[in-house]
Amino acid sequence: MYNLLCPNLVVKSLSDINIGDIKERKIRGFIFDLDNTIISWDSPTMQPEIIDWIHYLINEGYKVCLLSNNMAARVSDIASKFDIPFVSRAYKPAKAGFRRAANLMKLNSNEIAVVGDQLFTDVLGGNRLGMYTIWVSPLSSREFIGTKITRKLEKITVRILKAKGLIK
Repeated sequence: MYNLLCPNLVVKSLSDINIGDIKERKIRGFIFDLDNTIISWDSPTMQPEIIDWIHYLINEGYKVCLLSNNMAARVSDIASKFDIPFVSRAYKPAKAGFRRAANLMKLNSNEIAVVGDQLFTDVLGGNRLGMYTIWVSPLSSREFIGTKITRKLEKITVRILKAKGLIK
């Protein structure tokens, strides 16, 4: 059970992801969570360095897809800035949304890195399909009320994962 909640990589920010390591792993695409991963929760604007980083990935030939439990209008608005596909109302950690994102990118699960700020949605969902999971610190402490509750469980889980030596 705990292995499904254990990310392959833990980083503070997107810029801490080593693209050299990603290339070595034969990763060809990225699934990004939206809120508090690439844009602050309930914010209309993205940080310029994140916009630049995603453009860098696309220019390097990586396929990119957004996967969010959010409504279509918000996810579509962000995806259109990069001309990338998206899956909204994904019901993460359900497998269907992750599979749909993989199909949109025309990639197999083992060729995809999932990047998100939540263990119980992004990491769990990606791990269930054998994707490479990257857990990133949230951009903001402002969050949906349901997420705030889940964060308390996440803290307990992180303590257990650390005690078992599964994450640093």
